[in-house]
Amino acid sequence: MSASPGSPAPAEAPALRARIVERLRGTVPSASIAEWRIGGLPAADTQRFLAHLPEHPIPAAVLVPLIDHAQGLTVLLTQRAERLKNHAGQISFPGGRIEASDRGPLDAALREAHEEIGLDAGRVHPIGYLPDHLIITGYRVTPVVAFVDPGFALRLDEGEVTEAFEVPLAHVFDIHNHVPRARRIGDREVRLYDIPWEHRHIWGATAGMLITLYDVVTGGLDES
Repeated sequence: MSASPGSPAPAEAPALRARIVERLRGTVPSASIAEWRIGGLPAADTQRFLAHLPEHPIPAAVLVPLIDHAQGLTVLLTQRAERLKNHAGQISFPGGRIEASDRGPLDAALREAHEEIGLDAGRVHPIGYLPDHLIITGYRVTPVVAFVDPGFALRLDEGEVTEAFEVPLAHVFDIHNHVPRARRIGDREVRLYDIPWEHRHIWGATAGMLITLYDVVTGGLDES
């Protein structure tokens, strides 16, 4: 994978890594409705749209894998299979519903990542959690943020995932790559953000979680 023009210099990479640890240290999963997010919107703005979504969303979890390369962090994403019932062909994080056998969001995220892309849990080092994100299809997703040791070999479940790829986190955190789009939730219009990368288009819940990660880590300020 070629480096993005926005990739951090080696001297900057440790500072970003340290900031992520600082901002996510001690975070825990929260089922508080007051903290729920839609598409990366702030929690207060999200409250205006709750009436347009299922009242009792199904708990789910995703892994937000930050690959800990020496030259800078990347985020690992997947392309969902076209045959899937929900979110077919979209870019996503590995994850799914929290099963009764899971001890919580972390267990579910690690299990799903292993099932979908063959990611070895031994390479995953959890950092913390982002606020839960609501999905229009009826899920409440807990994003589990983790560093992942590089050098892994993936094994894709082709029934669910057609491709896995990495995007430099510096590209995600560059506000010039946050492209506003008007969306409708129920009878309301809202401005959300997409993140283009090469020939791909990251949007919806995945882009929303990445925008939330940016906001949590940087405070919403462009510090480039």
